[in-house]
Amino acid sequence: MSENGADRAGLLMCGHGSRDVDAIAEFERMTRAVRARAPGYDVDHGYLEFARPMIRDGLEALKRRGVSRILALPGMLFAAGHVKNDIPWELNSFAVDNPGIAVSYGRDLAIDPNLLRAAADRIEAALAQAANTEIERAETLLMVIGRGTSDPDANSNIAKVARMLWEGMGFGWAEIGFSGVAFPRVTQALERAVRLGFRRIVVFPYFLFTGVLVKRIYSETDAVAARHPELEFIKADYLNDHPLVLDSFIERIAEIGRGTNAMNCSLCKYRSQVIGYEADAGAPQAGHHHHVRGIGTDGDHHHHHDGNGHHHHHHAHRHEPE
Repeated sequence: MSENGADRAGLLMCGHGSRDVDAIAEFERMTRAVRARAPGYDVDHGYLEFARPMIRDGLEALKRRGVSRILALPGMLFAAGHVKNDIPWELNSFAVDNPGIAVSYGRDLAIDPNLLRAAADRIEAALAQAANTEIERAETLLMVIGRGTSDPDANSNIAKVARMLWEGMGFGWAEIGFSGVAFPRVTQALERAVRLGFRRIVVFPYFLFTGVLVKRIYSETDAVAARHPELEFIKADYLNDHPLVLDSFIERIAEIGRGTNAMNCSLCKYRSQVIGYEADAGAPQAGHHHHVRGIGTDGDHHHHHDGNGHHHHHHAHRHEPE
């Protein structure tokens, strides 16, 4: 409880974290924007890995400031392993140690009308800058690039986003690609798209924040474009702090207040009791990369798998520097 007896609630924005300082700056800017829009909450932030403060640090900071309950919001687009497993592990560990503080968990942004409108805005803005005003929408292919994961449910969301933008904006065609883990990768997807015969390709990274991956998507697009000067390639901005993205975060807070937030794992292998770390479907609620949490932007980029299985199985084949 805070000193004045008010029932003060904390809000923790949970980020993935990045070795890219621009990405961290963007997440902090988003946190400040949420703070301005959510005056009833003491707002802080934390990251799973590669950057400080860690999620546990953010929870402890809110505790020190006297909150009686904490709402944690995943600052991530889709419910793959981080949202379904790693963040709950951090929250559960804190809750076990602090039974006096009620900890609740909001859902991921998912496919949300606000995000689709924000995406359409980014694509429209890119098209408005196009050099060749003669090319019709029907002659334009939209390429949506997602963060590949080892979770096909999360990957399929990129296909849904692409289809909705394709139909809603009147493109001639749409394709998807992934920055890593899932196929097709960016270069392969673009080279295939070139063969479909459209005059223009718009590349839109469906990412919240910049980082190693978004920057690589743009450089890979430049490389393919250089090989195909007969086509126009347009790079659209990622979502970042579009006002409608902010609206989505604010809606997630309101959902918790109404008690209507849907579990973000209707198709999730971790569905059963996560609070006590019970195993479900043979997959324990293991913490995420303890050996890389907190490192990254401080220049310590070298981490190693310890080889004895501690590297949590559903990340072991997909982790790459962000």
